Amino acid sequence: MTFIDALIVIFIGIIEGITEWLPVSSTGHMLLFDEFFTMKQSDAFKEMFFVVIQLGAILAVVVLFWKKMWPFGLKKTEEKSKIILKKDIFMTWVKVVIACIPGAIITILFDDYVEAHFTTPVVIASALIFYGLLFIVVETWNKNRKPKVDELSSLPYRYALIIGLFQVLSIVPGTSRSGATIIGALLIGISRTVAAEFTFFLAVPAMFGLSLIKLVKFGFHFSTVELLTLLLGMVVAFVVSLGVIRFLMNYIKKHDFKVFGYYRIALGILVLIYFLLIK
Repeated sequence: MTFIDALIVIFIGIIEGITEWLPVSSTGHMLLFDEFFTMKQSDAFKEMFFVVIQLGAILAVVVLFWKKMWPFGLKKTEEKSKIILKKDIFMTWVKVVIACIPGAIITILFDDYVEAHFTTPVVIASALIFYGLLFIVVETWNKNRKPKVDELSSLPYRYALIIGLFQVLSIVPGTSRSGATIIGALLIGISRTVAAEFTFFLAVPAMFGLSLIKLVKFGFHFSTVELLTLLLGMVVAFVVSLGVIRFLMNYIKKHDFKVFGYYRIALGILVLIYFLLIK
């Protein structure tokens, strides 16, 4: 791996770490970056890489939210310590499983088709603009509404399923998995904080499952350069995500998601201008 190759991977890791948690589409940004600064690896490796690198970002949320995500604890007594089940966290994971079912089915059935037909700059740009507009509309509509759910533990099962149905939309590059789930959550009356936290929970099984699919499809026979490329990208994504997650949780306590909508629209328009009129 040359210095330039490593630099490209580092930049992709930074992009992933920033955009995985902000509702602006991490895969879309990485694919667009690859249009200008192309990795030298095979198309098969890059298809796998742009998904599996996201595990680095997922590990960051696991580290930061470990106490909220781990459903087991220790209860000390006079004689010994015993393992206890934290019921509220366990039930949250049940809701996460319910929410993941629609996405798992659609991904298994249509992932190859979407990969072959929808990973184009025009599709990515169109999705960026459409969901950017949707964010602005939803947040404007929500301005004077009081959230129905402002605690993660009180999220109803039917709401979890609805959010899971919205997550299906993210199979199209440029949509954003976090963006789709947050929009769905806001529409049904969930607070921004709970929407973000449930999105973090959803990301863990969703991305581990999708990464497994991509790894099985690619095979587990990596060259040394391929393995170093993947590990470097994941490590950078992990480190950057630690800061971005903290930023997002502090930001949404005082602000809405409109700024991300405006950003998506601006980026989408620039991409369309470049690929349709200039390139």
